[in-house]
Formats: sequence, C-alpha cells, structure tokens
Amino acid sequence: MNKNLPDKLNDENWLFQFFISPSYRIYRHLLLIIFSVFVLYYSNPEYKEPTETYNRALIFFQILLLSYVNMYVWVPRYLFKNKYAIYGLWIFAYNIYWSFVHRLAANFFKPDLLPNQEDNINFLSLTFVVIVLSIASASVKLFQQWIKNVQLINELEKSKITSELEQLKNQINPHFLFNMLNNANVLTKKDPEKASQVLMKLSDLLRYQLYDSARDKVLLTSDIHFLEDFLNLEKVRRDNFDFIISKEGRLSGIQIPPLLFISFVENAVKHNNDSSKPSFVNLFFEVRNEELIFKCENSKPEKKAVRPESGGLGLNNIKRRLELLFPSSHSLKIEDYAESFTVFLSIKL
Repeated sequence: MNKNLPDKLNDENWLFQFFISPSYRIYRHLLLIIFSVFVLYYSNPEYKEPTETYNRALIFFQILLLSYVNMYVWVPRYLFKNKYAIYGLWIFAYNIYWSFVHRLAANFFKPDLLPNQEDNINFLSLTFVVIVLSIASASVKLFQQWIKNVQLINELEKSKITSELEQLKNQINPHFLFNMLNNANVLTKKDPEKASQVLMKLSDLLRYQLYDSARDKVLLTSDIHFLEDFLNLEKVRRDNFDFIISKEGRLSGIQIPPLLFISFVENAVKHNNDSSKPSFVNLFFEVRNEELIFKCENSKPEKKAVRPESGGLGLNNIKRRLELLFPSSHSLKIEDYAESFTVFLSIKL
C-alpha cells in the first residue's frame, strides 16, 4: 500500500471528500442528473416535438433507474459480497427490460418519427449502453468503498501505533524510577544530606514525567532540562562523575515526543560507572537545516561485565519508538570505541 495515500485522504482534500462524505451526497446526485440531461440534450432527435421530449424523459428515467438501483441495491448486495453471477444476471435482466420498454415506446411514438430515422432497435448497442452505465455507477460505489477501507486501515494502524507507543513509554518510566529510588535508598544510609538532594531532584523529574510527558509533544528545551536534572542527580550520587550538555542552533520552539533521549542517557550512565577512574557522559544537541542532531558519548570502564550495545530494555524501547515515530525521517548510529561508547541520532523536523 502507498504509505503516502492515507495522508492524502484527509478533510482538506475536497475531491475525495466529495465522493465519500454524506454532506456532499445531494451534490453528487445533482451532478449525475446534470450529466444525464447534458448527454440527452446534445443527442440527435428521433421524433417530432413534443414526442421527442417524452422519449428523452423516458430515457432519462431509465438511466437514473439503472444508476440508482445498481449503486444502492445490486452493488452492495451482490458485487461487494462477491456474488458476481447474480450481479451479472440482474444487469442482463435490466438490459432485457430496457429493450422491451424501448420497443413499446418506439411503436407508440412511431407516427411522429422524423424522416431518415428508423424505429428498429439495435440490441447490441443498447447492451453496450447498459454495460457502460452499470460500470460507471458501480465504479462510484467501488471507489467510495475503497476510500473508506483505506481510511479504516489507516485509523487502525494509527490506533495500534499509539497503543504501542504508550506501552513503550510506560515501560520507560517505571524502569527509570526504579533506578532512581534505589539510588536514594542507598544514599539514605550512607549520606542523608545527599539523599535529600536526590529526593528534591527526583521530585522535579517526577513532575515532568507525570505532567509534561503525558502530552504527545514537549519542548526540546524541556526535555533537555529533564536530562540535565537526571545527570545532576547522578553527579550527586557519584563523586567521580561529570557531564557536559552542549546546545547549538535554534532549539527554542522545537517540539519532540517526550522522553525521547532518556533511554540513551540512562544507558550511558548505567554502563560507564568506574570506581578506578573518572567517568563522563557528554550530550550534544544541534538544530541545523531542519534537522535535529543528537550525540551521546560516555566513557567506558576498564572492566565491564555487560557490553553497552546490548542496552537491555531501554535501548530496545527507544529503537522501536523511533521506528514508529519517525519511520523514514531518522538515522540512528551506535559506535563502540575502545574507551567510549557513542550514539548518533538525527531526526528530520
């Protein structure tokens, strides 16, 4: 299926809405009537007036009867339900009926026949007209049904993606809170003053997670401030830890999905703890040419039991969220160097 098609089928596209929206139904009927009158008006006359008017009125009635019965009875009951044989029989029956009515009318109107006109009926020509009208009227209903099916599929996909994103975000929050509460519990016994600082920072983080991150989009500057609080929290807990947050370009006003970077930062903090030497986490944010560039670099301990690229639940979640939120407008690259681990992420705004 064309990925761009659902985006075209929106309220701003009046052409699609004209064919499918109930609010345009009366205009669709008027268009059919005007088209039928136009065709009959410019066709060659067969009889003298007023007989010719009666003849055209009869043909007009037959056209509308075929069109509406086909669109609202035969197509929904038979064509949509794959009963092609029964549908074909009804079209054939109507063809016989129209031929019979046309023959009766021709015999009745024969005295007013114009010179050089014949009253004989070409059954094949009439059959061709019936088939063309049937295809045209059926195409309208088929097109409407196709558009509705595409919109339904699109809505189901969006609903599924929204549900999955909420599940992924809900997995991030408890994972993060569990780590922070565990840190505060450890510090309560070792250093009550630091534990108090941790809890104060944690209250700010909770406020962001409970209120701001509940929205679909948050300011990039707010999310960066959240990361700064998180890293300050880690710095209180670890004496040999430091961090840098670099910001370049016009970051103000840019909106992003909430908690987009915390998994990368949390993973960096988790895997750079080293008691033998100082450790660091450096974050770089840059907006350039309608693109948001994020870089997360962390030091690696000399001995590590778990490779950072495994990432656990956090990195798997953020990778899936990126696939859902920016399926074709993001680039993620993870590099494992000898002394550092780096994540490169770019998102088209």
